[in-house]
Amino acid sequence: MKVIAFARTEQGSGASRRLRTAGQTPGIVYGGPTAPAAIKLDHNALYHALKKEAFHSSILDLEVDGKEEKVLLRDFQVHAYKQLVLHVDFQRVDPNQKIHVKVPLHFINAEVSPAVKLSAAVISHVFAELDITCLPKDLPEFVEVDLSTLEAGASLHLSDIKLPAGVAAVHGQDNPTIVTAMVPAGKVEAAGEAEKK
Repeated sequence: MKVIAFARTEQGSGASRRLRTAGQTPGIVYGGPTAPAAIKLDHNALYHALKKEAFHSSILDLEVDGKEEKVLLRDFQVHAYKQLVLHVDFQRVDPNQKIHVKVPLHFINAEVSPAVKLSAAVISHVFAELDITCLPKDLPEFVEVDLSTLEAGASLHLSDIKLPAGVAAVHGQDNPTIVTAMVPAGKVEAAGEAEKK
């Protein structure tokens, strides 16, 4: 995904305010052997890009005044109540150094799982994203979690998820629960009553 930006020389909150009034967003690119660089981006293009999931978890091609470099989106600030991006941070990426990022989880096949089809269970996502480490070339846009074999009352843990080649999960707990399938309390009682009759 390509991002177009321009170098900015004017610094400070007054300069940033003037940029925003002119429909631009101030930002910074840091990391790697080069010094941090102040940049400005078209606000509307950035605002729409931020709505795309891939923009948050992909290596981006950032072009600053015709010179391109690989970056990751690291942070952005949004106005409390206006649809306004106040600032954006990008980190340069070294192709030979592992990066640590969060990628979204995509849950698939819930509707065909025994938990939903046979038991009308409710599937709860404990995690919506996963902390991973990998080389930039191996960065997945998302990680798929296949629920097709999930039974009612069961859970899927991190060890049950097949990660793409070259990708390792980084987590504080040993094997956290990612998703659970629980039968709602009322349904269990109703089933019990039907059996008694």
